[in-house]
Amino acid sequence: MILIVGARGRLGGAVTRRLLAAGQSVRAMTRTPSQLADLAARGAEVVAGDLRDPASLARACRGVDRVLAAAHAFDGAGANVPATVDDAGNRALVDAARAAGVEHVVFTSIQGARADHPIDIWRDKARAESYLSASGLSHTILRPSAFMELWTDIVGTPIVRQGRPMIFGRGTNPINFVAVADVARYAVFALDDPRARGQIIEVGGPDNVSLLAFARMIERALGRAPAAPRHIPLAMMRVMGVVARPVNPAFARQVRAGVLMDTTDMSMDPGPTLRRFPLDAPELTRLEDVVARRYGAGEVTIADTRRDQSVASANGTPT
Repeated sequence: MILIVGARGRLGGAVTRRLLAAGQSVRAMTRTPSQLADLAARGAEVVAGDLRDPASLARACRGVDRVLAAAHAFDGAGANVPATVDDAGNRALVDAARAAGVEHVVFTSIQGARADHPIDIWRDKARAESYLSASGLSHTILRPSAFMELWTDIVGTPIVRQGRPMIFGRGTNPINFVAVADVARYAVFALDDPRARGQIIEVGGPDNVSLLAFARMIERALGRAPAAPRHIPLAMMRVMGVVARPVNPAFARQVRAGVLMDTTDMSMDPGPTLRRFPLDAPELTRLEDVVARRYGAGEVTIADTRRDQSVASANGTPT
């Protein structure tokens, strides 16, 4: 039996469906079991559980041999925040898994997690990583880059609703984006394959793309001409990240993450991971394909978006 913690999320749901399709026994844990009727219909055992409730974790871990921790509180508020979920909650899950005799734990962390990171969720993930590593449990740590599907919605929504992109900062910094399906493939590999045990696996997509290029890609998929983006200046974002923290910590966290994405090296080469741990299918999902599925059926390439930006710049159009 495999326990999926955070089965209602993008990654947890994708892994659950993949495991069920392969005939595996899966227990899907969520705070809202009524919202997992689709997974129950596929054969999952759906249970109520909360990373902030150790008793519920003890119940969820009974009879389980492997665990995937895929929940997070990046956009959480109130008592559901990274400190209580990504840090303390995951440490409580490790304790419950150890007490229940779980054989192997796969922990979903984040690209760039470290103890001195300027944003809390990266620090909280790093603390949970350290706790799991010192627990004595067999484990694998996954560190995915930014999810393509999430950012396709974030970047695309202003284009659809307002007719122009909204860009955090300058928007020229290359960022690695990975498809949820590819992270799910590595999660299943980490659950099943002994080669993954004791490993930290950096999971990224095939290309590093700036937010400006991302926006142009979406515009092309929608069949729209490039529009002048609205830039949120870095200085304003830094102020917003501080001012909003006491009243809206989730928004402040998102703004600070926007600063990070515009000022920090967020690129990644997935080649070393693919060479160490080849997947069942050799190709990683392209961002172009995710954008095309979401916003159109045409062929949209990174080369096209870069050409669009060059033409716009030559014509004096803001990019």
